[in-house]
Amino acid sequence: MDSAPVKTILSRPVYGTLSPQAGKSHLLIADAEGASAILDLAKKAPEDFFANAHIMFIPGRTGDSFQASLKALKPAQYYEGPSVAAAMPRLTWTLANAHMGLRMYLAGTEGLIGQMMQAAIEAGVDPASIQTEHRGSWARRIQCVHCKGITENVTTQPATCSHCGLLLLVRDHYSKRLAAFQGVCINAEDPTEVPQKEEIFR
Repeated sequence: MDSAPVKTILSRPVYGTLSPQAGKSHLLIADAEGASAILDLAKKAPEDFFANAHIMFIPGRTGDSFQASLKALKPAQYYEGPSVAAAMPRLTWTLANAHMGLRMYLAGTEGLIGQMMQAAIEAGVDPASIQTEHRGSWARRIQCVHCKGITENVTTQPATCSHCGLLLLVRDHYSKRLAAFQGVCINAEDPTEVPQKEEIFR
């Protein structure tokens, strides 16, 4: 089953292709295969583009092969972290000290893009200054509507809430405020009914 966005679902974000923009500074954030979008952007960028660039990279389990290539771009600043949560303090500090003319580029999974976009907008960054490109897994970040807990990297339908243990139907509705899809109990009327899980968000 194709887990890419369906155009009729209005809540789903629409992703584009990263391209270098004119600006005083550039903040590029990627996870895993999202690094390949930064490397593709670099082929089109002016010579001095990375002299004013800050790259934040979260390799995850599949992005180790990109580290040397990203560093070879010689950005003014380079950060590597184990998770989106670990990178958030760095992002918060960077945005708090940013000046007018900042351009942001987000690439990789929907989980990374959604959370970084949310943090940037809360910090006052104009959405028009943010580009996004999806690369890699379509694994979903979901919020259980019952306990409000967030479960990361969901690839199955249904999925188990990592907080309360309920079996959740992963809905296609996406909340930009939460940067997550919604999960609702699939067997509330008969808990003994346990549908077989199918891996569809690859």
